[in-house]
Amino acid sequence: MQILWLDVLDSTQKYLKHKLQSKKLQAPVAVVANEQTDGIGSRNNNWTSTRGNLFLSFAIPLNQLPKDLKIESASIYFSYVLKETLAEFGSKVWIKWPNDFYIDEKKAGGMITTLVGDVLLCGVGLNILNSPQSFSRLDIIIDINELLEKYFANLEKKVLWKQVFSKYRLEFYKNQNFFTHINNKKVSLSEAKLCDDGSLEINGERIYSLR
Repeated sequence: MQILWLDVLDSTQKYLKHKLQSKKLQAPVAVVANEQTDGIGSRNNNWTSTRGNLFLSFAIPLNQLPKDLKIESASIYFSYVLKETLAEFGSKVWIKWPNDFYIDEKKAGGMITTLVGDVLLCGVGLNILNSPQSFSRLDIIIDINELLEKYFANLEKKVLWKQVFSKYRLEFYKNQNFFTHINNKKVSLSEAKLCDDGSLEINGERIYSLR
């Protein structure tokens, strides 16, 4: 994985998407910024944080994904592999459906995924050193270089979706006291059933991650 390090960007996601579309960069490739001024969060919210935290976007060609990974499952897959990578360094971070990083009951970061042609683009924001009010930061101090080296090495193993999902399923109970947003409505996860593709069944309705 080629990694480009930049000092300040408005958004690693926007930057990498533009470079891919203009053919100035080719996947697989990653972009990391020391500071991000206008990051993209879930539901098109801004993800703003300060220097020392992780601001990452990376792109992987669809033909290089694990053979059983469907696009609608990608958010959970890439989030959970990062969660496991952080666990190797001693973190107790967990994944709130489908792709938010939590320490105990507070959000410490998140991931969004989107298609750009035949490439999957993933954007990650993670509070490593500090966090805004009402958010949390990671429960360990970690060197970003070491984290990315280990994370991309783990991704290159192309662990099957079914293997990742079998572990995520065991931890899904942690979602029961939380909510998700569906069509701009806040919906409780207390009665949500997790399906094999990572979607949820709530009140008879099938819900897929849209980010």
